[in-house]
Amino acid sequence: MSNLTPEQQALKDAYVKARGYWRPWTEGLLRLDPEFLQTYGRYAGYAAEKGPLSPKMRELIYVALDGSATHLFRSGLALHLVLALQAGASAQEIIDVFRLATAQGLDGSNVGINILAEELASAGLAVDQPELTDGQRALRSAYVAKFGDWPDFCEQWLRHDPGYFAVMLDLLAGGHAEGGLDQRSRCLISIALNACFTGLDPHGLRVQIRRALRLGIDQREIVQVLQMTAHLGVHACAVGVPVLMEALDERSRTGAGKGEAGGAE
Repeated sequence: MSNLTPEQQALKDAYVKARGYWRPWTEGLLRLDPEFLQTYGRYAGYAAEKGPLSPKMRELIYVALDGSATHLFRSGLALHLVLALQAGASAQEIIDVFRLATAQGLDGSNVGINILAEELASAGLAVDQPELTDGQRALRSAYVAKFGDWPDFCEQWLRHDPGYFAVMLDLLAGGHAEGGLDQRSRCLISIALNACFTGLDPHGLRVQIRRALRLGIDQREIVQVLQMTAHLGVHACAVGVPVLMEALDERSRTGAGKGEAGGAE
């Protein structure tokens, strides 16, 4: 490609300063639609410029979103993982992010078990609930002691399958290695995983926001996390623009070849 014009170079410099990276898709947008690139740069940079979260926390949230099984955007994960390390994140903190993303797999199960309870009742198939056993009460106490709440799905799992509830509790509340995420950070990342449009769980999001408020997390931090989750929409450009550039290059080469062949005839 030809060298950038002074205007393009200025736009690129401003984008890198605001967002901290430059990728093939941003290069493509710079050449095909610089106005949109500038608009996106302002939009995506707003949360970072205005919000209270540290650079490390922002990058860990992007690691969670890109690494989530609802998204799995490898190039973005690789980029933000490096930026997180540069911002001071430890390997154990990043592992803790992956642990939280692993637990995101429970979201569908937790929604489903509540729907099952509702439909059983609607169909007249629900039976009187017996008193909890000592073991079930111990599990409930352990959950409440750890998280400070008792969501509906917990009650349903505890009654339908206490053995499953026990292993679920181990997954959610299991010990965290030294040097990992603190409770506030885990809560903010869980908000992001529940709020992101690729894995939206309104009930889980409400649970996590309530926990954040109980932990004393500033509402500005919560708002910033919510703003950041929307940025994944640009991955349509991150994937699509390089493919478009390849197609345009191929068309240019093919067209040039046809023109040369036609001239030879």
